[in-house]
Amino acid sequence: MIKRFYSLLVLGLLMHLGAMAQQLQSPSEFLGYALGERYTPHYRIIEYFRYVAATAKNVKLQQYGTTNEGRPLVVAYIASADNFSRLEEIRKNNLRLAGIEKGAGTTGSPAVVWLSYNVHGNEPASSEAAMATLYDLANTANAKTQAWLKNAVVVIDPCLNPDGRDRYVNFYNSVRGETPDAYNLAREHMEPWPGGRVNHYYFDLNRDWAWQTQKEVQARVALYNQWLPQVHVDFHEQGYNSPYYFAPAAEPFHKVITPWQREFQTTIGKNNAKYFDEKGWMYFTKEEFDLLYPSYGDTYPTYNGSVGMTYEQGGISGGLAVNTRSGDTLTLAQRVEHHHATGLSTVEITAANAARVITEYKKFFDNSRLSPPGDYKGYVVKNDNPDNLAKLEETLKRNGINYEFGTNRALTGFNYFNGKTESFTAGASDLVISAYQPKSVLLSVLMEPKTFVADSNTYDITAWALPYAYGLKTYGVKEAISGTGNEAAKPSSAISNTHAYAYVAPWKSTTDAAFLAALMKAHIKVRYTEAPFDAQGTHYSPGTLIIPRAGNDFARFDQTVQELATRFGRQVTGLSSGFVDKGADIGSSIVHSLRAPKVALLSGDGVDYEAMGEVWHFFEQQLHYPATVVRLQDLGRIRLADFDVVVMPDGGYSDLPAEKLQQWVKEGGRLIALGSAINALSGKPGFSVKSKEDKKDDKTAKNENINRVFGDRNREALKSTVPGAIYKVSLDNTHPLGFGYPNYYYTLKLSDDLYEYLDDDGWNVGTLKKNAYVSGFVGQTVKAKLQDGMLFGVQGLGRGNVVYLTDDPLFRSFWQNGKLLFANAVFMVGN
Repeated sequence: MIKRFYSLLVLGLLMHLGAMAQQLQSPSEFLGYALGERYTPHYRIIEYFRYVAATAKNVKLQQYGTTNEGRPLVVAYIASADNFSRLEEIRKNNLRLAGIEKGAGTTGSPAVVWLSYNVHGNEPASSEAAMATLYDLANTANAKTQAWLKNAVVVIDPCLNPDGRDRYVNFYNSVRGETPDAYNLAREHMEPWPGGRVNHYYFDLNRDWAWQTQKEVQARVALYNQWLPQVHVDFHEQGYNSPYYFAPAAEPFHKVITPWQREFQTTIGKNNAKYFDEKGWMYFTKEEFDLLYPSYGDTYPTYNGSVGMTYEQGGISGGLAVNTRSGDTLTLAQRVEHHHATGLSTVEITAANAARVITEYKKFFDNSRLSPPGDYKGYVVKNDNPDNLAKLEETLKRNGINYEFGTNRALTGFNYFNGKTESFTAGASDLVISAYQPKSVLLSVLMEPKTFVADSNTYDITAWALPYAYGLKTYGVKEAISGTGNEAAKPSSAISNTHAYAYVAPWKSTTDAAFLAALMKAHIKVRYTEAPFDAQGTHYSPGTLIIPRAGNDFARFDQTVQELATRFGRQVTGLSSGFVDKGADIGSSIVHSLRAPKVALLSGDGVDYEAMGEVWHFFEQQLHYPATVVRLQDLGRIRLADFDVVVMPDGGYSDLPAEKLQQWVKEGGRLIALGSAINALSGKPGFSVKSKEDKKDDKTAKNENINRVFGDRNREALKSTVPGAIYKVSLDNTHPLGFGYPNYYYTLKLSDDLYEYLDDDGWNVGTLKKNAYVSGFVGQTVKAKLQDGMLFGVQGLGRGNVVYLTDDPLFRSFWQNGKLLFANAVFMVGN
């Protein structure tokens, strides 16, 4: 009996210990400190998520990608026991409801709530809150959350930007003292350049949802589009002096947003407010954060059938504690608590309205397929630039937008490039997009030639139409159209003459520029023609690449050209003679040698980090061509003679050694100044660029000031802004800066910067004429100024050149048609 007693005692103890071992640890228990006491490195957040997935029976973890620095990107799925066993069926049912998967979806399915945290690395409180939210949902002892999970599946992405988060967290943890210093100018509140907001290449990942230029976003949106949730929340932080913000959003709402999406935002906001009211926490709604620009974490889901929302907690640069303007001290623990509360509140109210949420979701996609929004029921994109068309195809595919290719058919449609409705023929290789498809709402937003802006006080750019961004002639058609379904024939890269006098290749796109970069890296000498010529029955435009045997007479020359042509899909023609049919011969003085440039890219304090990141990403990830990144503060001691090209991204440049740069240019250097970097050169000796000033007289300005009304100050300020609008630029395509373009270019205007025409020492390559405005909001004062001036120009200075690019041709890397302009500045100008 005693032996049996001890056996039962041991068995009971083991069972108790086993139960304790399976009891889910809270984040504080797992990490060894309370949330909010310190910042958690990304790897520890991932460890906690992995631990919960391994311990809880209702959590599944999925790694969907990695960052540029190799950190994992993960999501956790949390569901009730019944729903957990059929997660894949729930996912597929969402796609059936949307009409993407075949079959009829059921409206009795649970709603899917997707919570995205920490897209901006230096807004780190939300990733801490993500762990608390995961724990509460995964903890089966929590009766309240388990009841919600009967009607809702929750997806948590704990950190959308791990590289940026760790950049911030590592900085803060390296400078903090034993006790947090709440003084707002203390070192721990002063991030060094570039800060943690952006990813490895300094891109804002919250503005890349639709464009998907960054690998983190490509992986995330691919997964998102496999689910298409009903509710999506993007967790942020704003300045630490601001209270909490949650939906409903501010005007302007895009006109395609449905009454239900508006209504349920308000329903969720009121539920959040209930918890904030109970605690006495300050908050605001309906201000500042609008729903217009399509590439945010709230708008992109909204245009894809979700109720998309941004939540903003005050706290950027707040460290563990910071003094606010109101005299309070805001702590990380408070920030975490607020995000934790809204995350759970959103799940709760969605679960309570799951049936209606699913019904309205189905209605959204039914309408999308059967009655698409917008003026146009289809689009025809002409195949005048196959490389840019291929880039557009990639964007459409990534967004789940269906397209086909056309047939020889006469149609009538709106011509984006001249603003007229006219007859045209859709050719066999033209891209055809029908609006009658599940993603018609997103398609309408991305293709609209003029965005309707109900309220001009917007948070971002107000024009983005893909035909202008890709430089592709497009027609909007008001009738239903379809293509053959066949893919357009891709140009052959085969070379007929494999032992040519010279090889020639077109110059029309950044793929051509990448091909040139690869030839240069292979030490192959390349030339270009300044003027058009005809040879062997083909016409070649200025900028055409010429790869002569002369100077390249080495054993693998032909084979290397063929291999690179195949890799880049280039149409390369072998010429049997240097004697051309029409124009200058291959040996002419107007056929110039191209030298592989050694490039320096300025960075650091005074340089806009996002603008610098665009250039860095372009060289590394698109051209695959080396550029040496140097700090602006080191420019004074750098031997500039080691470089052929120096790139000045947009920035302030208060300490620019302009005289040293001027001397280097005179000796043969090429300086490329972008955006406000031009202002750092204006007025400096040797640089002839001059800002075009507003001609308003003193009397008019005085009268306007006298009549100002304080309550209208924000509206009045809009008169002098251009948050992002499209203008048609007159382009001199005979100049190397304009090679590969027609005699026009569509630019995205982000400021009122415009310059006086360059004098005899320069070339006004891109100019704004009268009535150049195309689309987007422009304040009336700015609109009057933006005409009769230089946007893109080249100034000769000694043996070198200065290239002025007023508007950003690489904007967020989605303005595809501008990239060749920048490539021309790097490779073509001055050779």
